Amino acid sequence: MTEKDQTISCAIPNESSNHSSKKPAEIKADGSFNRQTNRFTTPFGNNPDELPVAAGRFRLLWSDACPWAHRSVIVRKILGLEYAISLGKVSPMRPRIERVDWEFSLDEHGVDPVLGVQYVSEVYKNADPDYTGRPTVPVMVDLETKKAVNNDYFKLTNYFETVWAPFHKENAPDLYPSDLRAEIDALNEVIFHDVNNGVYKCGFARSQEAYEQAYDTLFARLDELEERLSKSRFLFGDFITDSDVRLYTTLVRFDAAYYSAFRTNRNLIREFTNLWEYARDLYQTVGFGETTDFDAIKRHYHLSITIDPGKGEVNILPKGPDTSLWHTEHNREELNNKKEKFLLKG
Repeated sequence: MTEKDQTISCAIPNESSNHSSKKPAEIKADGSFNRQTNRFTTPFGNNPDELPVAAGRFRLLWSDACPWAHRSVIVRKILGLEYAISLGKVSPMRPRIERVDWEFSLDEHGVDPVLGVQYVSEVYKNADPDYTGRPTVPVMVDLETKKAVNNDYFKLTNYFETVWAPFHKENAPDLYPSDLRAEIDALNEVIFHDVNNGVYKCGFARSQEAYEQAYDTLFARLDELEERLSKSRFLFGDFITDSDVRLYTTLVRFDAAYYSAFRTNRNLIREFTNLWEYARDLYQTVGFGETTDFDAIKRHYHLSITIDPGKGEVNILPKGPDTSLWHTEHNREELNNKKEKFLLKG
């Protein structure tokens, strides 16, 4: 199964009932994690059967905590799409209700100021009253109908990078160059299965065997990426691509959340020489650091009731790690072999 055949949420899978002793619907018989499929995948484009590319028509819903939503917000910022696509943000904390959902509790009166909804599930139900899956972010909502129209996190950044080009800012970088798309797509598949989703496979495993298999695959891939980044500043050379955005959103959450909450504890990212310098390089680039909220990340993964619902324990928010280290020098420019193509330093 490819990445585009799956949909991502930053929550634990749907429970088959309200009792935590029941096996979640997205856990396979062997204890491994198997995600639900995407529901709204109509592409953006200029054909009659595609979603129109129109400024002011859509609202992107996201959470600071969610890596899948975060990457769409990074690309939106880098390409200057803020004026074409509005942004709605949900709380990193799951609401204490009988279902898995996202809530607009950060907004005045607890509703999205544009859509007037309290929960993300409402835009899913507007689109399909019989929808029973998890309402996920990111999701693009049609402001004319208040319906969810695209929650295809896999393709969303690529749409922003291609068919949404008429609304890019002047001199916006090319994050998805045509001559590299096949290679970027291939690497994105690897990053998704082994790293982006790999940490979730560790965290949501319900058997020792499934956990250890996911753990070994994750760190084998991180070791390969560590070696790859010893030779080039970014994954494809001297300029940032869509693949770098996708890898970053996992790396930036790793030490603060996944290492302990998901038991991915062989190494911290800051214990990898090249991955750690690379991650800081991206963090200090416009679009990355200012859209990264470590408090929201920690609160979601360590305090959200969907990490282990029904435990009946008091959850403690970890005091560390020291996030000031993300601002330290990285010296990745020394790996550049040609003129820098991505000048977005803050």
